[in-house]
Amino acid sequence: MLLLEVLRKPKHISSLRLSEWDLLIRQARSADLLGRLWREVELSGQVDRVPEAPKRHLLAAKFLVERQHDAVRREIGYIDEAMRAAGLRAILLKGAAYVATGKALATGRTFSDVDILVDSDDLAAAESALSIYGWQPVKQSAYDEAYYREWMHEIPPLVHVKRNTTLDLHHAILPITARIKVNTQGLREGNALVDGCTNLYVLQDADMLLHGATHLFHEGELAHGLRDLHDLHLMFGEFGALPLFWDHLLIRARYLGLMTPLLYAVRYSRRKFHTAFPQEFLGQLKNQPGQGSILMDFCYDRALLPKHASCEQFGSGLARVMVYLRSHWLKMPLGLLVYHLSVKSLARLRAKEDKAATA
Repeated sequence: MLLLEVLRKPKHISSLRLSEWDLLIRQARSADLLGRLWREVELSGQVDRVPEAPKRHLLAAKFLVERQHDAVRREIGYIDEAMRAAGLRAILLKGAAYVATGKALATGRTFSDVDILVDSDDLAAAESALSIYGWQPVKQSAYDEAYYREWMHEIPPLVHVKRNTTLDLHHAILPITARIKVNTQGLREGNALVDGCTNLYVLQDADMLLHGATHLFHEGELAHGLRDLHDLHLMFGEFGALPLFWDHLLIRARYLGLMTPLLYAVRYSRRKFHTAFPQEFLGQLKNQPGQGSILMDFCYDRALLPKHASCEQFGSGLARVMVYLRSHWLKMPLGLLVYHLSVKSLARLRAKEDKAATA
């Protein structure tokens, strides 16, 4: 796949023909990695080697990312104000946290919402405080509303009535019914206050990486899977340069109960991006259970690729379905899983029938 080849070795840019640039731009746009592609072009000193037409697409992506980051910084200020007024503490997650802390991996990173984590005991108060500041829940069916409230690790998405920005309010990083039991309280240890804020924090670096891995390998629809894996690849590189990081990462993975997501993050980051790891670190992982399998490789090697015609392989559709089913299997026990999928399937069938009747 051309996009992977360029992200692994940006020097390849200098030898691309215009037809290859056309394909590269399409693949990167499909993967939501166009901004990151520009980042790699700049870092590799290849800007002058990019033809004018693809350069316009890359520059447009760069400007879009910069506007998004400016908007997210403003949202962070508003969220902090709401939390301060309610006397609550919240933790920024994922993309917003990368931007707020000025991480190198934030450069070129696009995203569509802001995620925050609060204590489960503070969930109702946080939702009320955010409502006062204009964030209202997206309308859901009665079943979906109950499903979020009773089983999920977050409430239904909140959208601001004026700015139309989306906020996801979490009380955990996995559903309460998930097969992996996360030490959620442990995630609140060692947090750092966001610069300029009084009530908003970010996870420590190791936990930030572990949360990204947990989110990716419990997600059922991987529209941005390659982008999220690229996040992990960049975190391994950026954080791995810090003193004692690798030992600390293993300690935190065991303490939080997130060793399995870490193993998958290492495995597929190496398979897709050829990420470099210290041999001592890899040796410590060697005897851990959950190293992957032929079936897992079949699924994730395909499902992590962009949903673009040039990236389709034999079995890609089946792989996506299996990843979707696996994610639900990990989130809930069998009885609830069968019930949930049956309800959702019937709802989709009724929606199709209603649409056909209207037409």
